[in-house]
Amino acid sequence: MKTMTAFRAAIEKAPVVPVLTVHDVSHAEPLGEALARGGLTSVEITLRTPAALEVIRRMGQMDNDLLVGAGTIISEGDVDAALKAGADFLVTPGASPLLLEALGSHDGVILPGVSTVSEAMARFDEGYGVVKFFPAEASGGVNFLKALGGPLPHIDFMPTGGVTPENAADYLALRNVVAVGGSWIASADEMAKGDWDAIADKAAHAVKIGRGG
Repeated sequence: MKTMTAFRAAIEKAPVVPVLTVHDVSHAEPLGEALARGGLTSVEITLRTPAALEVIRRMGQMDNDLLVGAGTIISEGDVDAALKAGADFLVTPGASPLLLEALGSHDGVILPGVSTVSEAMARFDEGYGVVKFFPAEASGGVNFLKALGGPLPHIDFMPTGGVTPENAADYLALRNVVAVGGSWIASADEMAKGDWDAIADKAAHAVKIGRGG
């Protein structure tokens, strides 16, 4: 896995992280190329399909600077499989005691999911430098994170879940948000049709959003 320094450098350049569910292994290379061509620096591939691990492996072997993470990590088996596939970072929707135990035995970039103040405080105390706020919109959205900025200014968040091109800039304007995760950048229909130009265009637009444009 990559170091947190490398991950933070990547999301500083492009603080929108595509969160994608990929069903076809053959989409790995053209999808990775389209995201990188648009200027994105990271992608989270969810472990929700049989193709996911091979997609992570193939995208990670491409000759570009795209960091390829594994999302929907919910078990020790997921942790081991994602690391064997070469994932640069791991993202979880939440954190059960057993999952925390499995994650604790690995160094590298791990973004555990939180949806409450207590969970955020606990994950920070456990050493996690960035946490995923999920599901962001359903859990209070921008107003929730804005409220946390006063008492918990030391905790950095990556909100995911309900983040769109229309509200991403509102999240990114908050001091405690270092990136957002979004699924809009590559739809299932676009991937199925091989419309990689459309995905590259949306990636480029996401980069502009990240830069305040």
